Amino acid sequence: MSRPPSSPWTTMSTVKRTTSKPDALSSARIASDLRLIRVLSVSTWLLSALLVHLASYLPLFDSSPQVVLGEDISRTVSPLLRWDAFHFGHIAKHGYVYEYEWAFFAGTPLVMRKTAQLCHLLGLFNSEDALTWPNILFSGASIACLCGTASTLYELTLELTASPSFALLSSLLSLLPSSPATLRLAPYTEPFFTYLSYKGMLSCARARWTLAAIFFTLAGVFRSNGFMLSGFLLWGMVIDPILSHRNLQIMRITHSAALTALTFVPFLSHQLAAYLTFCRDNTSPAAWCSKSPPFVYSYVQSKYWNVGFLRYWTLSQLPNFLLSMPVIVLLLWASSHHIRHILIPHLHTIFYPSTLGSRPMIQSSPFLTTRLIPHAVHAFIFTNILLFASHTQIILRLAASMPFTYWAAAYLVMEYPKAGRAWVTWSVVWGAVSLVLWTTFLPPA
Repeated sequence: MSRPPSSPWTTMSTVKRTTSKPDALSSARIASDLRLIRVLSVSTWLLSALLVHLASYLPLFDSSPQVVLGEDISRTVSPLLRWDAFHFGHIAKHGYVYEYEWAFFAGTPLVMRKTAQLCHLLGLFNSEDALTWPNILFSGASIACLCGTASTLYELTLELTASPSFALLSSLLSLLPSSPATLRLAPYTEPFFTYLSYKGMLSCARARWTLAAIFFTLAGVFRSNGFMLSGFLLWGMVIDPILSHRNLQIMRITHSAALTALTFVPFLSHQLAAYLTFCRDNTSPAAWCSKSPPFVYSYVQSKYWNVGFLRYWTLSQLPNFLLSMPVIVLLLWASSHHIRHILIPHLHTIFYPSTLGSRPMIQSSPFLTTRLIPHAVHAFIFTNILLFASHTQIILRLAASMPFTYWAAAYLVMEYPKAGRAWVTWSVVWGAVSLVLWTTFLPPA
């Protein structure tokens, strides 16, 4: 992607202003930005909810919600029951009954169940049974709506780049997610996982490692890939100090190992619970019990969802690839760009300091800072996993859990205005279309 000859966003005065010290930033400016972000967050949520309500008058492609909820169920509740919400709701009501349900972690069903029981205890529901479908759906969605991440993204961006302009632009772009229904409205994993991931990343940026590990561990209760967030702990506590030639004490290494291990607890606990259910003291153990390691998650993903390397690369799935392509292209381009222009030169100057003066210097930008390196590496790895070994269209849902998505979009807007306008246009149009598709129970899931 070629760079335009000039842009009003990239003058030297702008660069100097956006790279000032955090201590010099105006608290009034930050408070004003945060107020704006919160107002716009509520506004975009209301617009999304309104569009879903209007789309609920359209005929359903799949009548499953009507079968489960009944024909006369409220239009407020009915659009909440789509795709994976069927599985989350069933687990919330009955626990893990079927083998394929172990593909879903317990976080979202637990939130739905406990919130519904609390609301019933407080007398907020008229039904005798706390765990009716409308109750658990409404309860889960209510908590999901509270998981706003735009303000946290602003704080995180400000912490890493010291640029209020870049932080504000990134946060505003995050209000145009590629799957607004699952991030803002539905009882899904995305609101909780994204919120907890951002909080953990912010804690890492502030060197609050134990708090970060707690947030990452909680995120792992909602999604299997939560343990990948441990990379931010390892980078901040071990790798970056080594690269900076700082002495590492044994206690710090031990501490980082313990915190990293903590983030794996939800994943391993899920596998252990399944093993005890299907394999221990069972006269007819499941097929995966004899595998090494005996993980139910990989087995059910392969058997029931056909997940595996290049399994999704079929002609019938081409529409899902095309729908996901804007997000895939943005993330792969931005992460590889950052790795090529920041990480590799950074490593080169560390290991070959004598050649520092011979390497070309890249123009300063809030996006092109070494503090974003772990985010670029995480985005590159995660995007490739979703591209080659998953149902690729779920990147539309999971892209929001990577703040790098919105930093890349902000960089695009600032440095490549034409491409930036195209991204914003696509985000608005696709966001609206996806809400209608979600409400009428049409793909992508």
